[in-house]
Amino acid sequence: MEGYILVYFEEYEQLAFLISILLNIIVAVLGVIPSFFLTAANIIFFGFWKGTLISFLGESVGAIVAFYLYRKGFRKMSQKHLQKYPRVGRLFNTRGTEAFYLVFSLRLLPFVPSGLVTFAAAIGNISFLLFAIASTIGKIPALLIEAYSVYQVTQFEWQGKIILSLAAVYLLYWVWRRRKTASPV
Repeated sequence: MEGYILVYFEEYEQLAFLISILLNIIVAVLGVIPSFFLTAANIIFFGFWKGTLISFLGESVGAIVAFYLYRKGFRKMSQKHLQKYPRVGRLFNTRGTEAFYLVFSLRLLPFVPSGLVTFAAAIGNISFLLFAIASTIGKIPALLIEAYSVYQVTQFEWQGKIILSLAAVYLLYWVWRRRKTASPV
């Protein structure tokens, strides 16, 4: 996927920054597409630090836009359906400092889907400003880890090989656990 994005970046070099931000907003609003391929394209095209910064800006703006749209469109109809998820459900009723720290801590965890956090916060009671600040600050460490991982994989030095190996081991463990809990004994 990043190959297609790189083609657009090269073809519209003067607009590559804006294209990246716009794609991040679309990814955030859709909420189910991972953004690592866009981070990879940014790092390959712009370089590590500039690409990471552009990814950070895009993901932050994307989360804020998605929060606003989710809040306007889904708040009332979705609160009942998402009560099934207790960890995310805590976000519905929290306010102020507690909501800030909850969004911040969920953003720090790389395996928590960003779209789910944004969606739960949007239909909850956290203010727009607190969400924007907590989400943006919380994305810094997670995006640095993602950018470094993507960079190492694209360079495929020994660190990249270790990252791929760890990801493969984790994936195998996850599949094994899912099959074990899903199969009747």
